[in-house]
Amino acid sequence: MDVAALADRLRDEAERANERRLLVLAGDRDAGIDAAYTALDAAGIPDDDVTIVTSREGFRFERYAPTHASNLLGRTRKAVVLDAHEKFSPNALGQVVGAVDGGGLLVLLTPPLDEWPDRREWFDDHLSVPPFDADDVGVRFRRRLVGTLSEHPGVAVVDVDSGTVERDGLTDPWPARPHDSPVRPANATFPEAVYDACLTGDQAETVRALEVLRDPGHAVVVEADRGRGKSSAAGIAAGALAAAGKDVLVTAPAFRSAREVFVRAAAVVDALDCRADDGDRSGENRVETTTGGRVRFAAPVDAAEVLGGGEDADSPDVVLVDEAAALPVRLLSNFLDAAAVGFFTTVRGYEGAGRGFSVRFRDRLDESESEVSNGTLAEPIRYAPGDPLEIWAFRALLLDARPPVDQLVEDATPDSVEYRAFDADDLLADEHLLRELFGLLVLAHYRTEPNDLARILDAPNLSVRALLHDGRVVSVALLAREGGLSDSTRRRMYEGQRVAGNMIPDVLTSQLRDEGAAVPVGYRVLRIATHHAARSRGLGSRLLAEVRDEFGERVDWLGVGYGATPELLSFWRENGYRTVHLSTTRNDTSGEYSAVMLNPLSESGRALAERHSRWFRERAIGVLSDPLGDADADVVRATLRATDAGPDPTFSAHEWRVVVGASYGPGLYVAAPEAFRRLALAHLVDGGADLSPREERLLVRKALQARSWGTVADELDYVSTGQCMRALGAAFRPLVDRYGAGESVVAEERERFSDSS
Repeated sequence: MDVAALADRLRDEAERANERRLLVLAGDRDAGIDAAYTALDAAGIPDDDVTIVTSREGFRFERYAPTHASNLLGRTRKAVVLDAHEKFSPNALGQVVGAVDGGGLLVLLTPPLDEWPDRREWFDDHLSVPPFDADDVGVRFRRRLVGTLSEHPGVAVVDVDSGTVERDGLTDPWPARPHDSPVRPANATFPEAVYDACLTGDQAETVRALEVLRDPGHAVVVEADRGRGKSSAAGIAAGALAAAGKDVLVTAPAFRSAREVFVRAAAVVDALDCRADDGDRSGENRVETTTGGRVRFAAPVDAAEVLGGGEDADSPDVVLVDEAAALPVRLLSNFLDAAAVGFFTTVRGYEGAGRGFSVRFRDRLDESESEVSNGTLAEPIRYAPGDPLEIWAFRALLLDARPPVDQLVEDATPDSVEYRAFDADDLLADEHLLRELFGLLVLAHYRTEPNDLARILDAPNLSVRALLHDGRVVSVALLAREGGLSDSTRRRMYEGQRVAGNMIPDVLTSQLRDEGAAVPVGYRVLRIATHHAARSRGLGSRLLAEVRDEFGERVDWLGVGYGATPELLSFWRENGYRTVHLSTTRNDTSGEYSAVMLNPLSESGRALAERHSRWFRERAIGVLSDPLGDADADVVRATLRATDAGPDPTFSAHEWRVVVGASYGPGLYVAAPEAFRRLALAHLVDGGADLSPREERLLVRKALQARSWGTVADELDYVSTGQCMRALGAAFRPLVDRYGAGESVVAEERERFSDSS
């Protein structure tokens, strides 16, 4: 059997079962491309239904470069050709798999399979961060990937150099069972045409559940694996709500993730004959209706800002959050301010981990004022249940990896666990362990992706540490070696060149102008995760303590960088980490400012941490009144408290008179605001005086961030600006007593106002 005959049979079998098949064309690249043309022609797939993902140009098909494979997310194609000869990555594979429709083919062009794992490729360069080079990168991920290609049903392998069919991939499946025609659910109130747009009973029931979003005070969570029509259900509901006159705001990590929402919303509005003809009928990112409703898109951070606008006329009636699992909890929490909100999340697939969304966010959702309901989509829409390509992708990329079931670890305590250091060979040899460990990382962090699996297995700068309870992974830390860079590399970094894989030295060197920051060697905690069934018991702290004890003075520091929240800042501070930097721009995805913290282990590590902690305190007043003027007051409080305490502030006699006069007498804050800022900073760093959280927020908002009196009074619930002014003076009295003790001018001024009262 040749390539043409095999492709014809694979396509026939895929169409009969409404499944997908994978055709691997292994060998010379040009021969593989020729064989792909032959296979697609024989399979009868029109050029308009084919996309090729390759670094080469000049094809008759739609083409994307491998670095732009994400353009296929949310789309469906009858065939996708992925050229793995150049710029191949696990992410690209994960992005294209879901785009193949039922009855279609994924064609994978690879080097000879017995040679592929040991070849040095573009992704190896991506993993070989300084001071390592490509020869230090492992080959375990590709070895494991090749192994799955030789084991799974529905995967055909052809040696294009010899023309030999090594595996035909044929499964002789049963014919596909047609979808049951969905019917309009009982008690549904959306028009009949809305439910005519649904493809499965699951989808119709989900749209029925979304009807409650017409009324304020409701939240709906919809979970599904990839390919179940989740975004389509969101779009159908969005169109119906817009037709009813509602303003629907759709948000997602990227517009491409939500494209299907707008396609389906536009189709529903057209079916209901209420599309506003504004000259743009594309339905790309906005749908207007003659009833005054609309469906519009905003990026997550922008959507959160719209909701924070209070009485702003642009505030929507309904917010739909697509791919919610790909967003951090703190940003998701902003959407609870919406009048009505729907969260749509992928349980298993490239886009995210829905169960992680449930575990990390569901408590906040349940504690909100919204009435919460749920929907689940189980039946695949674009291909049949048990599709071989989906099963293979889940295995090859660990898209369905899960941590241990709750019952196996729910009794874990810091005293019951065992600390383990795993090397990549350990993980490759134990698939069960690898799945538990990777599943816990996926569950706990919104950014874990297929590339991270390759990093864990092959990146020379990464290390894995874990706590095991009865042999089950209950807590895991992923560590990245940083620093220890050569003179030339440090020079390039200082002059502005990005040096991959060295985030903390890069920030301290290029942004904070410390050319010696990349000399000490440290380990940055990239990820740390504890099983949700055993949280809040000190396991994360136990793991960090074990890491510190293991590394001792073999390295100079441990560090971390993350989107700053009060809770996380407190956790890291309690574990010995100290703030050395707070970014001056927000992360585009999370909307948070990023904190960098160090835990020194050696003398050179302590010198690094001490000087950057000092520099951070010295620049805090300037950055908090300008680029960080909108930072959350509790984030600022926690960030400053997590620095090493500095020396007591020094003031001139005149400055003390102004400060004491404004605190105890008729003096004015505006007479010497700089002195008040230094005094506020000193307290927020060392917490030496007894102030309430509200009083500390007042210090942040007025003294450090220089907000207007009216803004501060409104935010902190003072009845008037006058009361807010008096409260600020009262808040400074304990600071005057604490930091002015022993100053004769302070005693004299305070006694004068005491006598006059």
